[in-house]
Amino acid sequence: MQFDQLGRRQFMAFLSSAAVACPLAAFAQQPSMPAIGYLSARTPEDSVEVLADFRRGLAETGFVEGQNVAIEYRWLEGHYDRLQEMVADLVRRRVAVIAIPNTTGLALAAKAATQTIPIVFNIGSDPVAMGLVATLSHPGKNVTGVAMLQTAVTAKRLELLHELVPTASSIAMLVNPGNPGFAEADAKEAQEAARALGVNLLVLKASNSSEIDATFAALVQQQAALLISGDVFYISRTDQLVALAARHAVPTIYAYLEQGAAGGLMCYGAGLAATQHTVGVYTGRILKGEKPADIPVEQVTKLQLVINMKTAKALGLTFPLSLLGRADEVIE
Repeated sequence: MQFDQLGRRQFMAFLSSAAVACPLAAFAQQPSMPAIGYLSARTPEDSVEVLADFRRGLAETGFVEGQNVAIEYRWLEGHYDRLQEMVADLVRRRVAVIAIPNTTGLALAAKAATQTIPIVFNIGSDPVAMGLVATLSHPGKNVTGVAMLQTAVTAKRLELLHELVPTASSIAMLVNPGNPGFAEADAKEAQEAARALGVNLLVLKASNSSEIDATFAALVQQQAALLISGDVFYISRTDQLVALAARHAVPTIYAYLEQGAAGGLMCYGAGLAATQHTVGVYTGRILKGEKPADIPVEQVTKLQLVINMKTAKALGLTFPLSLLGRADEVIE
């Protein structure tokens, strides 16, 4: 009898411990949530809005950060010398997808580092010409994304600026040497357009705030108008660029709609919100099992001309009616 009671107590103790252990064991056996490697050339501080758009796209495909997907953030903050290290780290961690919200150089580095991990980009260059994809409709292999084709409209921006200030002795173009592939392609487009217009083009380089300051000192001496490259680095320096252009009375054209809204004199291009949303959607589709090779590259074709009349008045500039008539938006 005593043995039976002892046996029952031991048996009940075993059941009790098993009831506690089983849920823990079952939890431990659950697969961990997939991780996205988010590789940006910008800083967390100036990426709040674009990151919100990316997350919104993810959510539309059923993925919410912290609930069923993790995000490994890597911020270059303009330090391109850290690029290879960051890409290699994401590959070592075997993230499920690498999302690149900006910069051609980052996309090229990611593709060179892995042929198996899916990559979703948002760039301003032609991804076919850069060797990222085979064609826009059939990307092939492990890469797809969004092409804003900034370099393709550089010539148009230069023409618009020349139309505004036809008597300017020269036009300068600001490029980021930290993103050499994009900078070279963008400058080449501008040089060809300048030759066709008979305009002297000065290519100036700046990859940090102090270099931007020095650039404007040179502009004042040359009495040049300014074309800002579509490099995403200059979005994070919009306030500085707009303030310097106002202080030195430099007529300037920008590449992104956000820069016009922030006080830029004139911009011709697209906004970043829609592209970041698409990067999020594409990333979610790949997490669900689609292959990048089967997802066509989305090409941004809707461009807008925005003119900021408040800035024009402050600079003492009068826009030709031909330009005002073509503007999609005039900020009063």
